[in-house]
Amino acid sequence: MKSLKPRLLTAVVGITLLVGILIAGEFWNPIIGIIVGFGSAFMSGEYLNAKNLLKNFWISIPCMLFAFLLSILISTQYVYILLTVFMIFSFAVLIINHSVLSYIDLAYAVFGTMLISFGMSALPLICSKGIGVTFFFCTVFTLPWMADAGGFFIGAAMGKHKLCPNISPKKTVEGAVGGVVFCLISAMLIGLIFQLLVMPDAKINFWALALLGLIEAPVSILGDLSFSRIKRSLKIKDYGSIFPGHGGMLDRFDSIIFTAPVLVVVNHFIPFITMV
Repeated sequence: MKSLKPRLLTAVVGITLLVGILIAGEFWNPIIGIIVGFGSAFMSGEYLNAKNLLKNFWISIPCMLFAFLLSILISTQYVYILLTVFMIFSFAVLIINHSVLSYIDLAYAVFGTMLISFGMSALPLICSKGIGVTFFFCTVFTLPWMADAGGFFIGAAMGKHKLCPNISPKKTVEGAVGGVVFCLISAMLIGLIFQLLVMPDAKINFWALALLGLIEAPVSILGDLSFSRIKRSLKIKDYGSIFPGHGGMLDRFDSIIFTAPVLVVVNHFIPFITMV
């Protein structure tokens, strides 16, 4: 538990920043895409730096620019153009610099950048319609972080069986179960708060929230383990050090990169909010 204090301090600062972004987004929706774009670009930089590719500007600048622009253009007709230009330019760079740039490095850079930017762009995408911005904003961040909190506290108190010791030695089966419980309860609480206090004129689909709560916890763990596996292969502990107790921004948002698109998919088939 010695790492609890810096984790809580980081959480307080992070929540304050997110509330500020949310307030700004309610007044001018595009600001969400812009800020998420900056965050995606920063995380892509951390990811590239982990393999010493950040100083290779032929790779890092296009990747970070793509990560920034995708969150801004994700809900527009220009997103396909962006993907096409990025794909063609990436392989043009490989051909031009074939003597010093390996395909493995390019694949690492392009795949990781697209994964990070695709996952994070789910937030501006689902907020782009201007309906339930606060609801979706809270849900995107709260559920995976509460799943992480449940895993941390229940795992520390009751954890005995290792979940995936070769990748993440501290994760336990008991912690994973605790994460599911925390995530499900948090989903229901968010629904109740918005139904009774924030959006009383709307109908919140609690069945959809329950489904999301059950799905997001294991997907959150998958995201965490996936980026941890990359770190292990590169023999690094964290992607950065911007957040005390958490590491880099990518260390903090790795689960959201996986869970945010899940929210978009569930909402597509079973809408969370119906205006009445």
